Amino acid sequence: MAALFGSRVRKLRTAAGLTQAELGRRVHVVSTRITQIERASGAKPTLELARALDTVLGADNLLVELWPYVYREAFPDWSRAFIAHSERAVSIRQYAAHVVPGLLQTQDYARAVLSVGVTLSGDEQLEERLTARMGRQERLRSPDRPELWVVLDEAVLRRPIGGRAVMGAQLARLLEAVRERHITVQVLPFDQGEHGAMGGSLTVLTLPDRSEVAYTEGAHYGQLVEDPTEVERFVVTYDRLRAEALPPLMSLDVIRSVMEGYNHGANVPSRSERRRLAQEQLQQSGRGRLRRGGRRIPGRGPRP
Repeated sequence: MAALFGSRVRKLRTAAGLTQAELGRRVHVVSTRITQIERASGAKPTLELARALDTVLGADNLLVELWPYVYREAFPDWSRAFIAHSERAVSIRQYAAHVVPGLLQTQDYARAVLSVGVTLSGDEQLEERLTARMGRQERLRSPDRPELWVVLDEAVLRRPIGGRAVMGAQLARLLEAVRERHITVQVLPFDQGEHGAMGGSLTVLTLPDRSEVAYTEGAHYGQLVEDPTEVERFVVTYDRLRAEALPPLMSLDVIRSVMEGYNHGANVPSRSERRRLAQEQLQQSGRGRLRRGGRRIPGRGPRP
């Protein structure tokens, strides 16, 4: 994809009658950077640079649309394979142990999740990852959208990622998402106890030919499983999780209840703010008592 992107830049640049140096000046990079892009060598172009090239070369969003595929090449082989499978899947079944799955994340929630990545190199990379994640959600609105079934560990609802306001909006997004007939959400409550997927999150994908692959993920690792025998074990694990989770309607009631708590809590002052307000109230109360103590009560004369 990097080679395809580079060849498109070269053709567009040539058609515009620009040298590499001239194009570099217009997009504010050195000419050797343009050479690297056209030869598909060196660092991948950033989204910001892809946008600048698209504008200067009049590519009508072609380069911006190609960029996610170029960006994906920076991921490990297993990660790229999982993303490719996800884009073709006719059914996606997910168990989320820690965070709301990316396909259902709001932008603010996704930003909070992505900002704590150990491999994050800066704000520019954060924006690139955020753009790529939000772009993958378009699949849920496409004509060939997959069936999506998500089991959320209760911890996903209780941890206020991004703060109470962000979390409240994220839970509202879940309630909105399940109005779609192809999306189902269940909650696995704490009191269910131990289960077969306690090590991390789990995704099972059904592909157009009805074959299946599984993907397991922890905080800093992921594993794509394609062996049919191993995949079958994960399918059984997932089916048990669905059976142990609350039914969809009861799950929505839990999500709604937790969301209302976040929305109420968003208006509650912080501990330091409550302490400051209490001190001000005490001071005002003390001044009031002093004023009342020195004031003559109407209708009563001085004591003899």
